[in-house]
Amino acid sequence: MSNYPVNPTRFAGKVTLVTAGASGIGRGIACRLAAEGARVVVGDIDDALLSKLVAGSDGTISGVHCDVREESEVESLVNVTVERHGRLDCAVNVAGVGGGALLVDTTAEAWDAVQSLSLRGCFFSIKHEARQFLVQGGGGSIVNIASINALTAAESVGPYNAAKAGVVNLTMTAAIELGEHGVRVNAVGPGLVDTPMTKVMTEVPALVEAFREATPLERYGQPEDIAAAVAFLASDDAQWITGQTLYVDGGQPSPDTRG
Repeated sequence: MSNYPVNPTRFAGKVTLVTAGASGIGRGIACRLAAEGARVVVGDIDDALLSKLVAGSDGTISGVHCDVREESEVESLVNVTVERHGRLDCAVNVAGVGGGALLVDTTAEAWDAVQSLSLRGCFFSIKHEARQFLVQGGGGSIVNIASINALTAAESVGPYNAAKAGVVNLTMTAAIELGEHGVRVNAVGPGLVDTPMTKVMTEVPALVEAFREATPLERYGQPEDIAAAVAFLASDDAQWITGQTLYVDGGQPSPDTRG
């Protein structure tokens, strides 16, 4: 798991689910949680990638076809997780999509496509994961994947910027509402991470160099970087942390530090 130390018992006996976990950041998270002892159920719409992940997991990861844009499928993902393993202890909501155009050129359909997956899908996930935690008597951890775009706007991705800002606020709202039940809700905001979805950026040398120059740690991220942060927030090591967004971006300056 890259250069990160793995504690093989940190999630021993824990049941976790990960949405959009068949590739990219989600896959990195699912593998990290499994390596630390969790039983992991991954929901994804890409059945081929999902099957490949499950086949290579030595039985620690199972899969469920799930489109988070459909509330019934999110509810089913939670129910199947409980049917297979008896309970749910933590959930990581990764599903999201970028893309866009200048606001004056963005169609309603393009706006809705991003919002339905990146924000509404996160809402459905929190809703049904939290309901399961309450049925179990409370306790549990949710980690949502936001983005540095929640803090710093970027041109031509207005729907994505707005959706990820919504994820951050939704995280805080859920933390307030669920805290009395012992449920923690946090988020991780990745910077540029090398995934299939970002190849359009990471394969352009000029963009990579510009990002490197603007980032104190002088590199873009890998899924393992995000998985390590998620594992911390999801675990008992973060028992007194809720409602927070941890930005994992190599130190990329925020708007109020760029000068």
